[in-house]
Amino acid sequence: MGIIFQSFHLVATMTELENVAILLELSGRRDVFDKAAEELDAVGLGGRLGHYPSQLSSGEQQRVALARALACVPKLLFADELTGNLDRATGDSIIDLEFALKAAQAMNLILITHDPDLAERCDRMMAMEDGRIDQAGGSDQFQAAVPERASFWFSLILHPSVPI
Repeated sequence: MGIIFQSFHLVATMTELENVAILLELSGRRDVFDKAAEELDAVGLGGRLGHYPSQLSSGEQQRVALARALACVPKLLFADELTGNLDRATGDSIIDLEFALKAAQAMNLILITHDPDLAERCDRMMAMEDGRIDQAGGSDQFQAAVPERASFWFSLILHPSVPI
């Protein structure tokens, strides 16, 4: 399982390479720096491996968090408000990258968002209001089922060949 937090949660005293490698090391891998560099390259940050979080834009920090979450090849990825701290253009590029990597790694994605346009891109959606979940199927049923004051959306992108 992988988790991507809205506020990145990168270790400020570690480079982007080390921020990804530490999770790999905790999982018992031996080739942690090679694998971390590979994951960072996959999200377009291969040329900045020695940079610290304070030297990265918020979009770059979110891509480091994405690489860290994907490094252990999870079957299930949780993304909490992935674009919440990003401008629209950067957020769109992060989402496009996440959807592409999700497809390439054949994983299930649970996306938590307040953005109805982002929720629409998902295969299955649920809305939560006042602590209650209203479940809906595809996007047509979702529009009818989502309360006007929904607190946030759970958007599920389930890969049919990957059991969870």
